[in-house]
Amino acid sequence: KMANIVPDSFKTDLLKSVFSFDTSGNSGTAFKLALFTSLGGFSTSTTAYSTTNEVSSSGTNYTAGGNALTNNGVAIASNIGYVDFADLTFSSVTLTAVGALIYKSGGSNNAVLVLDFGGSKTATNGDFVIQFPTASSSAAIIRLGNA
Repeated sequence: KMANIVPDSFKTDLLKSVFSFDTSGNSGTAFKLALFTSLGGFSTSTTAYSTTNEVSSSGTNYTAGGNALTNNGVAIASNIGYVDFADLTFSSVTLTAVGALIYKSGGSNNAVLVLDFGGSKTATNGDFVIQFPTASSSAAIIRLGNA
């Protein structure tokens, strides 16, 4: 069984100021989330968004490249900095996905995080919702703490 993957390129790009997780509309980086039918091509060596194994866009109302994320900004609690995104809905779609990629929209489409759904998730002519964890120091999707 796979688990979420934090690409090595994200770690170095973060330290090189490639990303700003400030709130959307407040000079924060634009991020997208794309859905995939297989995570086999992803690893810590992943550097960018790719269409390989992406959910089909034919007749499903899913657009290649996925949908834009709304970044709710950066916060800190208990000496842990964290980032939260608003839940994301793919409306009126028919698709099955096993995971997703969060990536910087535009430029080199730098990879941020590979999400493993723990199995196939399906929507049939309905909404496919990515529900992010609670925005907290113990649960947020991206957290930085003491080593």
